[in-house]
Amino acid sequence: MAGTALASGILTVAATLSLGLAAVGGAAVTAQRAAGAADAAALAAADAASGAIVTGEDPCGLAARVAQASGATLVACRTDGLMATVQVESAYAGLVAVSRARAGQPEG
Repeated sequence: MAGTALASGILTVAATLSLGLAAVGGAAVTAQRAAGAADAAALAAADAASGAIVTGEDPCGLAARVAQASGATLVACRTDGLMATVQVESAYAGLVAVSRARAGQPEG
């Protein structure tokens, strides 16, 4: 009887740790996807602002479309000349990953 209780306890602890690690892993993947979406959105907005790509959209509209295609939501976008700064959010299991990126001509 004691061996059964011990085995049951060990299995419960192992299952709990596995679920926790899966949640942490999912959150880490979501954070990396948000970072990639922010980078892509910022690059798209900067390219549109500089005229490197021809589009009928404003730079922030294009950034929103690129972020959405990457599974994120654009929450802030600002262009200053040829520089674009964006912020995106991506959700996973009730948690929100936020990422910011800037793209444009190098300073200096």
